[in-house]
Amino acid sequence: MNTNTESVLGTLPAMPAVNTAPRSSSKTLANLLLAAGVAAWVVGVDQMIDSWAESHAVAAWLALWAVAVLAIVVLRGLTRHLAQNLMNGLDAWSAHVARCRAEERLLLLAKSDPRLMSDLQVAMDRASVDNVPAQNLETLTTCCAGRLVRDRLYYI
Repeated sequence: MNTNTESVLGTLPAMPAVNTAPRSSSKTLANLLLAAGVAAWVVGVDQMIDSWAESHAVAAWLALWAVAVLAIVVLRGLTRHLAQNLMNGLDAWSAHVARCRAEERLLLLAKSDPRLMSDLQVAMDRASVDNVPAQNLETLTTCCAGRLVRDRLYYI
């Protein structure tokens, strides 16, 4: 018997630590939003200085570059924050959808398996008893006795 802690497949890489740095998908989204914002600003300014740019081509070119740099500086933090919030919202939504699907599958499975259904009913009863403190001993014993009788009747 191998008492070494190494895996049969070799040394496994360590699990990455959870970090709060933005993920690559939110960085990519932030970059796309930044590019869209800069392009919108440059196009807007170009439309405004179009008639003036015909006689002052170099000045118009420099003005558009200045607008592009200013847009990058102004929109960089905003797009990063917006992308992180959007990704967090999408992550929370997808986790909620996954939980709902898992609960639906568990309920379908429990409908076909009476043992699983009784376990779920016991868990729900315990959760309801734990969440609502009994006002008196009679209420608590009635609830617990009903659960005990129902559990034992399954095995009879």
